[in-house]
Amino acid sequence: MVVGNYKRRVIIFVSMYSVKGKDKAFEVEFLDASGNKGTINGTDFDLDMIEVRDGAFHLIYDNRSYNLEVVASNPKEKTFDIKVNNGLYTLEVKDKFDLLLEQLGLEDLATVKISEVKAPMPGLVLNILVEPGQEVASGDSLLVLEAMKMENTIKSPAEGVVKAITVETGVAVEKNQVLIEFE
Repeated sequence: MVVGNYKRRVIIFVSMYSVKGKDKAFEVEFLDASGNKGTINGTDFDLDMIEVRDGAFHLIYDNRSYNLEVVASNPKEKTFDIKVNNGLYTLEVKDKFDLLLEQLGLEDLATVKISEVKAPMPGLVLNILVEPGQEVASGDSLLVLEAMKMENTIKSPAEGVVKAITVETGVAVEKNQVLIEFE
């Protein structure tokens, strides 16, 4: 395992794991539910791991000590940022069903397609943060809606390209009124 102050992208597959790093790829299979025994590229491994505190672990593998900490996780996208000693790694987890969908060419089924964003409540449009033609990612802020003297940021539920904005700043909207249309 390489330790350093840089970010790497690693892919892990559940059941039979395939770990892909910057320069190397590993096939990992766990032989017990604890995750302490298994094989890496066909070679047996046995490790000792304990949870030090919530989301932080101490691991001994191959007579070496490692401190692991889950820095961030996105269960929806199955990604995790893991700090190992001083190195930051991004992990993407795929289970056997994700792999099967990939083999069948259906991996995009989990992708949410949206055509419009509607007002979740009646309110006043305070600020529009996007414009037509702009690409947005899931979770990006689209506009600010004031309702009951509170400012609510309306975020994109999925990736997309803004087709049209159907409201204006300073205009009152009703619940379920279309605010933004996507291509």
